Parts: sequence; structure tokens; C-alpha cells
Amino acid sequence: MKTQEIVIESGRSERHYWRDLWRNRELLLILSMRDISVRYKQSALGISWSLIRPLTTMLIMVFVFSKVAKLPADPGVPYPLMVLAGLTVWTFFSNAFTQVSSSITVNANLVTKVYFPRLIMPMSSVMVSFLDFLISLALFVLFAVWYQVSPDWHLLFLPVFILLALLASFAFGLFFAVLNVRFRDVGQLIPFLVQIGFYACPIAYSSRLVADERWYSLYMLNPLVGIIDGFRWSLLGGKAFFNPQSVLASVLIVGICLILALYFFRKRENTFVDDI
Repeated sequence: MKTQEIVIESGRSERHYWRDLWRNRELLLILSMRDISVRYKQSALGISWSLIRPLTTMLIMVFVFSKVAKLPADPGVPYPLMVLAGLTVWTFFSNAFTQVSSSITVNANLVTKVYFPRLIMPMSSVMVSFLDFLISLALFVLFAVWYQVSPDWHLLFLPVFILLALLASFAFGLFFAVLNVRFRDVGQLIPFLVQIGFYACPIAYSSRLVADERWYSLYMLNPLVGIIDGFRWSLLGGKAFFNPQSVLASVLIVGICLILALYFFRKRENTFVDDI
């Protein structure tokens, strides 16, 4: 049986941080499984909530935005499928972002007692949200079969946009995770930001409706626009509106934010114990 010896000394965590992160990969799995079990523990419906929430939200949005507000879908695309595709990837992003933002404070007992790379806690939060995402994606497949919409070669790009959504939630969540340790008001701000983002992103409407507006270039600076449009385009094919320039903006913004977030997190990581 192999054993590992970790020596606590000044500067060691900075020199061997990424190696320690790899050594503690089993802890990542343990924390992920713990978070999954805690989420659905003593729940009568259990994992079924991952189907009920998006289904209920989709039905309400279809009624409000399609029947009442009369917003059109992309030509040739069923409105419920357009909404469900956008809702699936947005829910993945918003859940992962929220959980990553609170991952340090939720695990305060571990932070103050045991040494391990703190980056494991935000990473485990993303894993939990990814499971919910897979279940929601299965719901989309059922509706696609119902509407007789079959995928084509665009589906090959689906992993790219899933990865972009994951990295975006992780990057933005890391910033707020650090701030949330120092300023607990951030925990009250996060649901408000998620609510605003829901209406600022093309979930209930197609970006085609604003593509001719003068402020469309500013609209594309929202990294979720390119991710949602690309995700929808991958699932629904060429009938769904898609502007490749929005994806370039998403990749650039998410990449820069991820680098800055990792630097900021590593810079403040050693102060977590004092602030908690």
C-alpha cells in the first residue's frame, strides 16, 4: 500500500501546488460524491428534480414568451426546443457558477482544519452541476424525438460549447468565491446577478431578433451569448441562428477571465483561514 508524506513548510504549497492538486484527485471525487448525496438526501423525488425544474420552467416560458408576448423562434425551429436548448446550458452555467461561488464558505470546516489545494472545492462543485446538466440534456433528447428533430454534423461541436460553459462558470465563480470569503454580502448578490443574466441572455428569444441593432457588438461581449447560441446551433442544426464572431468573443473573454481568476484565487488562498 502506497503512502504519501506531505511536509508543511514555508513556500512549499506555492512550489508544489499543481502537483499536490493531482495527488489529491481522489479527494475531488470524494467531495463530488458527497455533494451529490447531500443535495438529494431525504428528498422524496431525488434526482427527478433535475427534470422537473427545467421542464416546468420551459412550459412557463413557452406560455409567457410565445403565447402571450408572441416572440418568434428561428424559422423551422419549434419554439419549445429553442427554449429548452438555451435553458439547458444556461441552467448548467448558473448552477455551477452559484455553487463555485459558495464552495469555500460551505466547506469552511475543511478549510480551517486540513491542508489540501483549495481549488479542489470549486472543482467538485462544477462536477455536481455537470450531472444535473446531463439529465437535462436527456430531457432535450426526448423532446427532440417528439418534434422529430434529428441532429446532424453540427452535433460534433457540442462538446466545445459544453466546455466553454463549464470554464465560464468556473472562471466567474472563482472570483466570487474569493470575494464571498471576505465579504458575505456577495452571497446575497449572486442570486440577483443570476436573475439579471437570465434575461440578458438569448434563452427565451433568438439572437436573430437583435442582430441588426446598433448595439449588437456590445451584446456579443456577453460571453454567454456565443455559448448559448452555439449550443443551440449544435443541437438544432443550421436553422438555429449562430454568429461565429460571438464565439470568438466568448473564447477570448472566458480565457482571460479564467487566467485572472486562477491568479486571484491563488493569491488570496492563504488568507481564507483568517477571513473565515
